[in-house]
Amino acid sequence: MTQERAPLAFILKLGRALHTYGYPAHRLEAILEEVTRRLGLEGQFFSTPTSIFVAFGPQEDQRTHLLRVEPGETNLGKLADLDEATSRVLSGEMSPVEGLRRIDEILLAPPLYGRLLTVFAFGLASASASRFLGGGVKEIAVSAAIGLMIGMLSILAAKFSSFARIFEPVAAFMASAVAVFIAAKVGAHSISNDMLAGLIVLVPGLTLTVAITELSSQHLVAGTSSLTGAFVVFLKLGFGVALGGQVMASIVGAPRIASPVPLPDWTEYIALVAAPIGFTILLRAHKRDVLWIILAGALAVAGNRAGSRVLGPELGVFVGSLTVGIASNLYARFLNRPSTVTLVPGILLLVPGSMGFRSIAALLDQHVVPGVETAFKMILIAVALVAGILMSKVIVPARRVV
Repeated sequence: MTQERAPLAFILKLGRALHTYGYPAHRLEAILEEVTRRLGLEGQFFSTPTSIFVAFGPQEDQRTHLLRVEPGETNLGKLADLDEATSRVLSGEMSPVEGLRRIDEILLAPPLYGRLLTVFAFGLASASASRFLGGGVKEIAVSAAIGLMIGMLSILAAKFSSFARIFEPVAAFMASAVAVFIAAKVGAHSISNDMLAGLIVLVPGLTLTVAITELSSQHLVAGTSSLTGAFVVFLKLGFGVALGGQVMASIVGAPRIASPVPLPDWTEYIALVAAPIGFTILLRAHKRDVLWIILAGALAVAGNRAGSRVLGPELGVFVGSLTVGIASNLYARFLNRPSTVTLVPGILLLVPGSMGFRSIAALLDQHVVPGVETAFKMILIAVALVAGILMSKVIVPARRVV
Protein backbone atom coordinates (compact mmCIF):
# COMPACT_ATOMS: atom_id res chain seq x y z
CA MET A 1 0.00 0.00 0.00
CA THR A 2 1.32 3.45 -0.91
CA GLN A 3 2.00 6.04 1.75
CA GLU A 4 -0.61 8.32 0.14
CA ARG A 5 -3.40 5.72 0.48
CA ALA A 6 -2.45 4.51 3.96
CA PRO A 7 -4.21 7.32 5.92
CA LEU A 8 -7.47 6.67 4.03
CA ALA A 9 -7.21 2.92 4.64
CA PHE A 10 -6.44 3.56 8.31
CA ILE A 11 -9.55 5.73 8.73
CA LEU A 12 -11.80 3.21 6.98
CA LYS A 13 -10.53 0.28 9.00
CA LEU A 14 -10.73 2.28 12.23
CA GLY A 15 -14.34 3.21 11.49
CA ARG A 16 -15.30 -0.42 10.82
CA ALA A 17 -13.55 -1.60 14.00
CA LEU A 18 -15.12 1.04 16.25
CA HIS A 19 -18.56 0.24 14.85
CA THR A 20 -18.01 -3.50 15.33
CA TYR A 21 -17.15 -3.04 19.00
CA GLY A 22 -20.10 -0.90 19.93
CA TYR A 23 -19.54 2.80 19.22
CA PRO A 24 -22.81 4.71 18.63
CA ALA A 25 -23.27 6.81 15.48
CA HIS A 26 -22.82 10.25 17.02
CA ARG A 27 -19.50 9.36 18.65
CA LEU A 28 -18.25 7.35 15.69
CA GLU A 29 -18.78 10.21 13.25
CA ALA A 30 -17.17 12.73 15.59
CA ILE A 31 -14.10 10.53 16.11
CA LEU A 32 -13.59 9.85 12.41
CA GLU A 33 -13.96 13.55 11.58
CA GLU A 34 -11.36 14.44 14.20
CA VAL A 35 -8.91 11.77 13.05
CA THR A 36 -9.37 12.78 9.41
CA ARG A 37 -8.74 16.45 10.18
CA ARG A 38 -5.61 15.73 12.20
CA LEU A 39 -4.23 13.54 9.42
CA GLY A 40 -4.56 16.48 7.06
CA LEU A 41 -7.48 15.11 5.07
CA GLU A 42 -11.00 16.25 4.32
CA GLY A 43 -13.88 13.90 4.85
CA GLN A 44 -17.55 13.50 5.69
CA PHE A 45 -19.14 10.56 7.48
CA PHE A 46 -22.60 9.08 7.90
CA SER A 47 -23.13 6.12 10.21
CA THR A 48 -26.14 3.85 10.69
CA PRO A 49 -26.43 0.60 12.67
CA THR A 50 -25.71 -1.41 9.50
CA SER A 51 -23.53 0.83 7.32
CA ILE A 52 -20.96 3.64 7.23
CA PHE A 53 -20.70 6.09 4.32
CA VAL A 54 -17.35 7.84 3.98
CA ALA A 55 -16.58 10.61 1.46
CA PHE A 56 -13.00 11.91 1.12
CA GLY A 57 -11.98 15.11 -0.64
CA PRO A 58 -13.60 18.47 -1.40
CA GLN A 59 -17.33 18.36 -2.04
CA GLU A 60 -17.03 18.95 -5.79
CA ASP A 61 -14.53 16.11 -6.18
CA GLN A 62 -15.31 13.48 -3.58
CA ARG A 63 -14.52 9.79 -3.50
CA THR A 64 -17.15 7.85 -1.59
CA HIS A 65 -16.79 4.52 0.22
CA LEU A 66 -19.57 2.31 1.57
CA LEU A 67 -18.83 0.00 4.49
CA ARG A 68 -21.47 -2.65 5.12
CA VAL A 69 -21.29 -3.50 8.81
CA GLU A 70 -23.28 -5.49 11.33
CA PRO A 71 -24.14 -4.22 14.81
CA GLY A 72 -21.54 -5.71 17.13
CA GLU A 73 -21.28 -6.32 20.85
CA THR A 74 -19.54 -3.80 23.07
CA ASN A 75 -15.92 -4.81 23.67
CA LEU A 76 -14.33 -2.28 26.02
CA GLY A 77 -10.89 -3.90 25.94
CA LYS A 78 -10.55 -3.67 22.17
CA LEU A 79 -11.99 -0.14 22.16
CA ALA A 80 -9.25 0.86 24.61
CA ASP A 81 -6.63 -0.78 22.39
CA LEU A 82 -8.00 1.02 19.31
CA ASP A 83 -7.90 4.27 21.26
CA GLU A 84 -4.23 3.73 22.06
CA ALA A 85 -3.37 2.86 18.44
CA THR A 86 -5.19 5.94 17.14
CA SER A 87 -3.45 8.22 19.63
CA ARG A 88 -0.06 6.85 18.63
CA VAL A 89 -0.76 7.41 14.92
CA LEU A 90 -1.93 10.98 15.51
CA SER A 91 1.06 11.77 17.73
CA GLY A 92 3.49 10.46 15.09
CA GLU A 93 4.73 7.50 17.13
CA MET A 94 3.32 5.18 14.46
CA SER A 95 2.76 5.67 10.76
CA PRO A 96 -0.69 4.97 9.26
CA VAL A 97 0.72 1.76 7.76
CA GLU A 98 1.86 0.62 11.22
CA GLY A 99 -1.52 1.72 12.56
CA LEU A 100 -3.24 -0.55 10.04
CA ARG A 101 -1.15 -3.48 11.20
CA ARG A 102 -1.96 -2.69 14.82
CA ILE A 103 -5.71 -2.61 14.09
CA ASP A 104 -5.42 -6.01 12.39
CA GLU A 105 -3.67 -7.36 15.49
CA ILE A 106 -6.45 -6.00 17.71
CA LEU A 107 -9.16 -7.50 15.50
CA LEU A 108 -7.49 -10.92 15.48
CA ALA A 109 -6.62 -10.97 19.19
CA PRO A 110 -8.34 -13.76 21.17
CA PRO A 111 -11.02 -12.89 23.74
CA LEU A 112 -9.73 -11.59 27.06
CA TYR A 113 -11.86 -14.05 29.01
CA GLY A 114 -12.66 -17.70 28.35
CA ARG A 115 -16.07 -19.26 27.89
CA LEU A 116 -16.31 -20.66 31.42
CA LEU A 117 -15.59 -17.27 32.97
CA THR A 118 -18.06 -15.60 30.63
CA VAL A 119 -20.83 -18.04 31.63
CA PHE A 120 -19.99 -17.35 35.28
CA ALA A 121 -20.27 -13.61 34.62
CA PHE A 122 -23.82 -14.08 33.28
CA GLY A 123 -24.78 -15.79 36.54
CA LEU A 124 -23.00 -13.17 38.65
CA ALA A 125 -24.74 -10.28 36.87
CA SER A 126 -28.16 -11.93 37.21
CA ALA A 127 -27.65 -12.71 40.91
CA SER A 128 -26.57 -9.11 41.58
CA ALA A 129 -29.53 -7.74 39.64
CA SER A 130 -31.89 -9.91 41.70
CA ARG A 131 -30.55 -8.32 44.90
CA PHE A 132 -30.94 -4.81 43.46
CA LEU A 133 -34.55 -5.67 42.56
CA GLY A 134 -35.26 -6.70 46.15
CA GLY A 135 -34.83 -10.46 45.84
CA GLY A 136 -34.19 -12.80 48.72
CA VAL A 137 -31.96 -15.86 48.91
CA LYS A 138 -34.28 -18.05 46.81
CA GLU A 139 -34.70 -15.37 44.14
CA ILE A 140 -30.95 -14.76 43.92
CA ALA A 141 -30.25 -18.48 43.57
CA VAL A 142 -32.87 -18.99 40.83
CA SER A 143 -31.75 -15.82 39.00
CA ALA A 144 -28.14 -17.00 39.08
CA ALA A 145 -29.17 -20.38 37.65
CA ILE A 146 -31.12 -18.68 34.85
CA GLY A 147 -28.15 -16.39 34.15
CA LEU A 148 -25.79 -19.37 33.90
CA MET A 149 -28.19 -21.10 31.52
CA ILE A 150 -28.40 -18.00 29.32
CA GLY A 151 -24.61 -17.76 29.39
CA MET A 152 -24.37 -21.28 27.97
CA LEU A 153 -26.95 -20.43 25.32
CA SER A 154 -24.88 -17.36 24.37
CA ILE A 155 -21.94 -19.62 23.57
CA LEU A 156 -24.14 -21.54 21.14
CA ALA A 157 -25.34 -18.26 19.63
CA ALA A 158 -21.74 -17.18 19.07
CA LYS A 159 -21.03 -20.46 17.29
CA PHE A 160 -24.11 -20.75 15.09
CA SER A 161 -25.41 -17.69 13.27
CA SER A 162 -28.80 -19.32 12.65
CA PHE A 163 -29.33 -19.77 16.40
CA ALA A 164 -28.12 -16.22 17.10
CA ARG A 165 -31.14 -14.85 15.22
CA ILE A 166 -33.54 -16.49 17.70
CA PHE A 167 -31.33 -16.24 20.78
CA GLU A 168 -33.41 -13.68 22.70
CA PRO A 169 -36.83 -15.38 22.47
CA VAL A 170 -35.31 -18.80 23.16
CA ALA A 171 -33.45 -17.45 26.21
CA ALA A 172 -36.61 -15.75 27.48
CA PHE A 173 -38.61 -18.96 26.91
CA MET A 174 -36.09 -21.01 28.89
CA ALA A 175 -35.88 -18.43 31.69
CA SER A 176 -39.64 -18.32 32.11
CA ALA A 177 -39.99 -22.11 31.92
CA VAL A 178 -37.28 -22.67 34.55
CA ALA A 179 -38.76 -20.06 36.91
CA VAL A 180 -42.27 -21.55 36.64
CA PHE A 181 -40.99 -25.13 37.05
CA ILE A 182 -39.06 -24.27 40.21
CA ALA A 183 -42.03 -22.36 41.64
CA ALA A 184 -44.36 -25.29 40.95
CA LYS A 185 -42.15 -28.22 41.98
CA VAL A 186 -39.48 -26.89 44.37
CA GLY A 187 -40.85 -23.97 46.33
CA ALA A 188 -42.69 -20.67 46.09
CA HIS A 189 -40.71 -17.58 45.12
CA SER A 190 -41.03 -14.32 43.21
CA ILE A 191 -41.14 -15.36 39.56
CA SER A 192 -41.12 -11.80 38.23
CA ASN A 193 -37.87 -11.06 40.09
CA ASP A 194 -36.25 -14.24 38.80
CA MET A 195 -37.14 -13.70 35.16
CA LEU A 196 -36.21 -10.02 35.09
CA ALA A 197 -32.91 -10.53 36.89
CA GLY A 198 -32.07 -13.62 34.87
CA LEU A 199 -32.66 -11.78 31.60
CA ILE A 200 -31.08 -8.50 32.72
CA VAL A 201 -28.06 -8.89 30.43
CA LEU A 202 -30.34 -9.27 27.38
CA VAL A 203 -32.70 -6.39 28.21
CA PRO A 204 -31.82 -3.62 25.69
CA GLY A 205 -31.76 -0.74 28.14
CA LEU A 206 -28.35 0.42 26.89
CA THR A 207 -29.58 0.30 23.27
CA LEU A 208 -32.57 2.42 24.27
CA THR A 209 -30.28 4.93 25.98
CA VAL A 210 -28.00 5.10 22.93
CA ALA A 211 -31.04 5.64 20.70
CA ILE A 212 -32.27 8.59 22.78
CA THR A 213 -28.73 10.03 22.79
CA GLU A 214 -28.46 9.75 19.00
CA LEU A 215 -31.84 11.39 18.52
CA SER A 216 -30.83 14.18 20.91
CA SER A 217 -27.64 14.65 18.85
CA GLN A 218 -29.71 14.99 15.64
CA HIS A 219 -28.54 11.64 14.28
CA LEU A 220 -32.12 10.80 13.38
CA VAL A 221 -31.61 7.78 11.11
CA ALA A 222 -29.29 5.97 13.53
CA GLY A 223 -31.40 6.94 16.54
CA THR A 224 -34.63 5.76 14.97
CA SER A 225 -33.02 2.48 13.90
CA SER A 226 -31.61 1.86 17.39
CA LEU A 227 -34.96 2.71 18.98
CA THR A 228 -36.76 0.27 16.68
CA GLY A 229 -34.16 -2.39 17.39
CA ALA A 230 -34.60 -1.99 21.15
CA PHE A 231 -38.39 -2.23 20.80
CA VAL A 232 -38.10 -5.43 18.74
CA VAL A 233 -35.84 -7.03 21.38
CA PHE A 234 -38.39 -6.10 24.07
CA LEU A 235 -41.07 -7.84 22.01
CA LYS A 236 -38.90 -10.94 21.54
CA LEU A 237 -38.23 -11.20 25.27
CA GLY A 238 -41.86 -10.58 26.16
CA PHE A 239 -43.08 -13.22 23.71
CA GLY A 240 -40.53 -15.76 24.95
CA VAL A 241 -41.45 -15.17 28.59
CA ALA A 242 -45.20 -15.44 27.93
CA LEU A 243 -44.82 -18.60 25.86
CA GLY A 244 -42.41 -20.29 28.27
CA GLY A 245 -44.62 -19.58 31.28
CA GLN A 246 -47.76 -20.88 29.59
CA VAL A 247 -46.13 -24.05 28.25
CA MET A 248 -44.49 -24.98 31.55
CA ALA A 249 -47.61 -24.15 33.59
CA SER A 250 -49.65 -26.47 31.37
CA ILE A 251 -47.14 -29.27 32.07
CA VAL A 252 -46.41 -28.92 35.81
CA GLY A 253 -49.37 -26.87 36.99
CA ALA A 254 -49.77 -23.35 38.29
CA PRO A 255 -46.65 -21.92 39.97
CA ARG A 256 -46.62 -20.94 43.64
CA ILE A 257 -45.70 -17.28 44.02
CA ALA A 258 -44.35 -15.69 47.20
CA SER A 259 -42.92 -12.31 48.09
CA PRO A 260 -39.13 -12.18 48.57
CA VAL A 261 -37.77 -12.38 52.11
CA PRO A 262 -35.79 -9.14 52.64
CA LEU A 263 -32.03 -9.46 53.09
CA PRO A 264 -29.78 -7.27 55.28
CA ASP A 265 -28.65 -3.97 53.77
CA TRP A 266 -25.00 -5.06 53.72
CA THR A 267 -25.78 -7.67 51.06
CA GLU A 268 -26.45 -4.86 48.62
CA TYR A 269 -22.85 -3.69 48.96
CA ILE A 270 -21.72 -7.14 47.88
CA ALA A 271 -24.00 -6.89 44.85
CA LEU A 272 -22.61 -3.43 44.12
CA VAL A 273 -19.14 -4.96 43.77
CA ALA A 274 -20.23 -8.19 42.08
CA ALA A 275 -22.30 -6.54 39.33
CA PRO A 276 -19.44 -4.37 37.93
CA ILE A 277 -17.12 -7.39 38.01
CA GLY A 278 -19.67 -9.32 35.97
CA PHE A 279 -20.01 -6.41 33.52
CA THR A 280 -16.22 -6.17 33.26
CA ILE A 281 -16.11 -9.74 31.98
CA LEU A 282 -19.21 -9.53 29.79
CA LEU A 283 -18.05 -6.25 28.21
CA ARG A 284 -14.49 -7.63 27.92
CA ALA A 285 -12.79 -4.71 29.64
CA HIS A 286 -9.14 -4.98 30.64
CA LYS A 287 -8.41 -6.29 34.13
CA ARG A 288 -6.56 -3.06 34.90
CA ASP A 289 -9.87 -1.18 34.75
CA VAL A 290 -11.93 -3.36 37.11
CA LEU A 291 -11.42 -1.08 40.14
CA TRP A 292 -12.39 1.98 38.09
CA ILE A 293 -15.50 0.18 36.84
CA ILE A 294 -16.50 -0.76 40.39
CA LEU A 295 -16.03 2.87 41.45
CA ALA A 296 -18.12 4.09 38.49
CA GLY A 297 -20.92 1.70 39.44
CA ALA A 298 -20.85 2.87 43.04
CA LEU A 299 -21.00 6.52 41.98
CA ALA A 300 -23.88 5.81 39.62
CA VAL A 301 -25.96 4.07 42.28
CA ALA A 302 -25.11 6.64 44.98
CA GLY A 303 -25.97 9.53 42.67
CA ASN A 304 -29.20 7.86 41.63
CA ARG A 305 -30.33 7.37 45.21
CA ALA A 306 -29.37 10.87 46.27
CA GLY A 307 -31.26 12.29 43.29
CA SER A 308 -34.29 10.09 43.94
CA ARG A 309 -34.69 11.57 47.41
CA VAL A 310 -34.93 15.06 45.94
CA LEU A 311 -36.39 14.59 42.43
CA GLY A 312 -38.23 11.29 42.73
CA PRO A 313 -37.32 7.84 41.36
CA GLU A 314 -37.91 8.67 37.69
CA LEU A 315 -35.81 11.84 37.60
CA GLY A 316 -33.26 10.72 40.19
CA VAL A 317 -31.47 8.78 37.46
CA PHE A 318 -30.43 12.17 36.02
CA VAL A 319 -28.16 12.73 39.02
CA GLY A 320 -26.78 9.21 38.75
CA SER A 321 -25.90 9.55 35.06
CA LEU A 322 -24.50 13.04 35.62
CA THR A 323 -22.25 11.71 38.39
CA VAL A 324 -20.93 8.72 36.45
CA GLY A 325 -20.55 10.88 33.32
CA ILE A 326 -18.37 13.43 35.10
CA ALA A 327 -16.32 10.68 36.74
CA SER A 328 -15.82 8.91 33.39
CA ASN A 329 -14.68 12.09 31.65
CA LEU A 330 -12.20 12.74 34.45
CA TYR A 331 -10.98 9.14 34.16
CA ALA A 332 -10.45 9.64 30.42
CA ARG A 333 -8.59 12.91 30.84
CA PHE A 334 -6.24 11.85 33.62
CA LEU A 335 -5.49 8.30 32.43
CA ASN A 336 -5.72 9.01 28.69
CA ARG A 337 -8.22 6.22 28.08
CA PRO A 338 -11.69 6.26 26.50
CA SER A 339 -14.46 7.34 28.87
CA THR A 340 -16.60 4.50 27.49
CA VAL A 341 -14.64 2.03 29.65
CA THR A 342 -16.26 3.27 32.85
CA LEU A 343 -19.33 5.05 31.46
CA VAL A 344 -20.99 2.00 29.88
CA PRO A 345 -20.80 -0.30 32.96
CA GLY A 346 -21.95 2.57 35.19
CA ILE A 347 -24.89 3.36 32.94
CA LEU A 348 -25.87 -0.32 32.85
CA LEU A 349 -26.77 -0.04 36.53
CA LEU A 350 -29.18 2.80 35.69
CA VAL A 351 -30.69 1.91 32.31
CA PRO A 352 -34.49 1.71 32.16
CA GLY A 353 -34.60 -1.65 30.42
CA SER A 354 -36.28 -3.40 33.35
CA MET A 355 -39.26 -1.05 33.06
CA GLY A 356 -39.49 -1.70 29.33
CA PHE A 357 -39.58 -5.42 30.00
CA ARG A 358 -42.27 -5.00 32.64
CA SER A 359 -44.29 -2.83 30.27
CA ILE A 360 -44.27 -5.46 27.51
CA ALA A 361 -45.10 -8.19 30.03
CA ALA A 362 -48.07 -6.18 31.33
CA LEU A 363 -49.37 -5.55 27.81
CA LEU A 364 -49.07 -9.24 26.94
CA ASP A 365 -51.10 -10.02 30.08
CA GLN A 366 -53.73 -7.55 28.77
CA HIS A 367 -53.04 -5.07 31.56
CA VAL A 368 -53.06 -2.14 29.16
CA VAL A 369 -53.13 0.82 31.54
CA PRO A 370 -50.28 -0.39 33.80
CA GLY A 371 -48.29 -1.34 30.69
CA VAL A 372 -48.65 2.11 29.13
CA GLU A 373 -47.85 3.82 32.44
CA THR A 374 -44.68 1.74 32.83
CA ALA A 375 -43.65 2.47 29.24
CA PHE A 376 -44.04 6.21 29.87
CA LYS A 377 -41.89 5.95 33.00
CA MET A 378 -39.27 4.07 30.97
CA ILE A 379 -39.13 6.87 28.39
CA LEU A 380 -38.94 9.51 31.12
CA ILE A 381 -36.05 7.69 32.81
CA ALA A 382 -34.23 7.24 29.49
CA VAL A 383 -34.52 10.96 28.71
CA ALA A 384 -33.31 11.90 32.22
CA LEU A 385 -30.38 9.49 31.87
CA VAL A 386 -29.35 10.94 28.51
CA ALA A 387 -29.70 14.49 29.84
CA GLY A 388 -27.29 13.63 32.64
CA ILE A 389 -24.74 12.22 30.19
CA LEU A 390 -24.95 15.28 27.92
CA MET A 391 -24.71 17.66 30.87
CA SER A 392 -21.62 15.86 32.18
CA LYS A 393 -19.85 16.61 28.88
CA VAL A 394 -20.57 20.30 29.38
CA ILE A 395 -19.22 20.31 32.93
CA VAL A 396 -16.15 18.18 32.11
CA PRO A 397 -15.58 18.10 28.32
CA ALA A 398 -14.63 14.71 26.91
CA ARG A 399 -11.31 14.09 25.22
CA ARG A 400 -10.97 15.09 21.59
CA VAL A 401 -9.93 11.67 20.27
CA VAL A 402 -11.65 8.33 20.89
